[in-house]
Amino acid sequence: MLRWKCMKMTKHTRAVLYALIVTILWSTSWILIKVSLQDIPPLTFAGLRYTLAAVVLLPGLFRYKAQIKAFSSKDWIRLVLLGLVLYTINQGGSFLALKLLDAVTLSLLFNFSAVIVAIISLFLRKEIPSRLQWSGIGIFIAGVFVYFFPSFGLKGNLLGYVIAGVTVLANAAASLMGRSINQEKLAHPIVVTGISMGIGAVVMLGIGLAVEDFPSLTLANLAVILWLGVVNTAFAFSLWNRSLQHLSAVESSLINNTMLIQIAILAWIFLDERLTWVDVLGLILAATGILLAHIQPRRNRITSGLQ
Repeated sequence: MLRWKCMKMTKHTRAVLYALIVTILWSTSWILIKVSLQDIPPLTFAGLRYTLAAVVLLPGLFRYKAQIKAFSSKDWIRLVLLGLVLYTINQGGSFLALKLLDAVTLSLLFNFSAVIVAIISLFLRKEIPSRLQWSGIGIFIAGVFVYFFPSFGLKGNLLGYVIAGVTVLANAAASLMGRSINQEKLAHPIVVTGISMGIGAVVMLGIGLAVEDFPSLTLANLAVILWLGVVNTAFAFSLWNRSLQHLSAVESSLINNTMLIQIAILAWIFLDERLTWVDVLGLILAATGILLAHIQPRRNRITSGLQ
């Protein structure tokens, strides 16, 4: 019995380590993308990254051929829509916005998707947020208010904020779509991710090649695309899902929520994005608020397979 408990603790500790590694990888993506956008057009960049990641995930789909063959026309339509919203619009938009805005500002705005999901779920799914969740939403909004204090102005390009707004809405819509598919257990997460990512990435790459000039990629550019596609996307997704097997929803939300602070630190070190003590206070409040907003009552708790 004691030995079993020790093994369980070891698995839990390993899961925490896996999750932390993934958040570090995802946080470094922001820095690598921001720097590489000086050489690579955003839509082409995003399309190359996620197309490569989808190719890496492709062999895993063969393990679930029976699930894929059982898809109805309605199932395929849902996966296509998920791919277009989650990757073509959301990820493509994030690369565009990151070219125009600071990494810290955009990462803060991205967290608005959790607030939007909570509000939409209230009306469409009758999922009434708890008092703790409402408090978290309020604290998050207060953190955003503090971050933009005292100028109350936009820190960056106006077009960047417009694109970020569309991206945040797409992210919220994709979260709801992913929850619905996951709740119905349409297929294994790697199947849903691999197919939707492949569809969204190919469309995004096609748009990028049509409207942007294809760059002369250096070895450094190719290395970044390869790293982002293979390690920070395909590998990180697999590792994150493995960690979710042993972490509670609160634990995974807490670890995932550290990304806002991680990105701020990395952007300060590598991108020279300076933060005042007021900015730091705002980020801490926002991170705390989002954590509280993610703590769902046990009866409503759904773990998404899409990351």
